[in-house]
Amino acid sequence: MRALFITNPQATTTTPRARDVIVRAVASDIPVELAQTEYPGHAEELARRAAVEGYELVVSLGGDGTVNEVVNGLLTAPAELPRPSYAALPGGSANVFIRALGLPADPVEATGAVLEALRSGHQRHVSLGRIESEKDDRYFTFCAGFGWDADVVHEVERQRRRGRRASPALYMGIALKLFFEGNRIRDTSLRVEPAGGSLVNDLSFVVVTNTTPWTYAGAVPVQPTPRSRFELGLDAFALTRISTVRTAELLRQMMSKQGVGPAGRGYVSWHDQEGFEVTARRPRAFQIDGEYLGPRTRVVFHSVPKALRMVC
Repeated sequence: MRALFITNPQATTTTPRARDVIVRAVASDIPVELAQTEYPGHAEELARRAAVEGYELVVSLGGDGTVNEVVNGLLTAPAELPRPSYAALPGGSANVFIRALGLPADPVEATGAVLEALRSGHQRHVSLGRIESEKDDRYFTFCAGFGWDADVVHEVERQRRRGRRASPALYMGIALKLFFEGNRIRDTSLRVEPAGGSLVNDLSFVVVTNTTPWTYAGAVPVQPTPRSRFELGLDAFALTRISTVRTAELLRQMMSKQGVGPAGRGYVSWHDQEGFEVTARRPRAFQIDGEYLGPRTRVVFHSVPKALRMVC
């Protein structure tokens, strides 16, 4: 088996020494070629090259941004080529996709689990989401968001450029700050139309998910769509009104084991859908897999069944 091992040196929770240990552990089981990312989008290029050059496996060590790039590289390789299997190891601050697969959050323990799966030949097909807009045609692994969460991601990225380290505390602090400032979170310019369903207007925040959780608050999973699964279609959650008391109650529910129920006051949700169209009366912040893409006014979402073979 030929494998390409893509590492992100900017990953927030792995040191160079830890990366060396992990690479050596994988290389002791299978022959690997090591490639290190050097700029945004490089992991996508490397993964696409792996498919073109006939690699059977791509391994990555990085955060959710690295995973998103690798997935898009694999899925945009020429369709007639065999697509490599993919093994993702956690190296970021959240690692939502990797943890949703059931792998440990610790990169060394996750490496051990992946090596066991390689030895046993265990693989899992997962569905993905795909977005299309005037500016985009990309895949996402666990979530895409309009409004509040995208504003948070945008501000976190701005803080990171200033030298701040991404952490759950930074995300939580910015989310609370933007909520209490109030202007953007109370903008009810969003609309959602599920495939074959009815249009819902006057929404302030929309998140479309491919699995649960939507994100993590440290070790705690945050679940606005607790029934979302990799084996099903897309789910979505939207706020229909904003009040401090009701939003605090919804956040408490999201962070419980059960997550938010399918129906309730102040929100609407959808389960196992083929797709959605989300539009905005004015440009709103938009993100996928924790990466800010910029303001958008219309995005179409599609579920892509069994898009990827994961080693896990």
